[in-house]
Amino acid sequence: MPRFGDLEAAIMQTVWASSTPIRVRDVVQNLQHERDIAFTTVQTVMDILFRKGWLDRAKQGRAYVYWAAATQEDYATGLVEEALESAPDQASVLSRLVARLPSGELDGLRDALNEAKQREGLT
Repeated sequence: MPRFGDLEAAIMQTVWASSTPIRVRDVVQNLQHERDIAFTTVQTVMDILFRKGWLDRAKQGRAYVYWAAATQEDYATGLVEEALESAPDQASVLSRLVARLPSGELDGLRDALNEAKQREGLT
């Protein structure tokens, strides 16, 4: 799974942060707080993200509105899966990752592991 480029990531962050479908114009306005960017550049990249399956869209008047086709967690999961696939010892990599988690996140991880065990019939 290829990582997002800088602009793709900024666009997706904006879309993920929006509670409703968002227009290209709104994304441009959000991004212009941090960089000078052309409407057509953002429009092109959002179309590419749509074709890649990361965004969905619908015509609203003369413009499209966009929303995320996958969550930020889906994206992060894909990156972690790709990294694990390249590791010769996946358990060791996961162990090191868990060791770096803040203590508050460990409870959520324990819950997820317990749920996975139940689905597998291990408990």
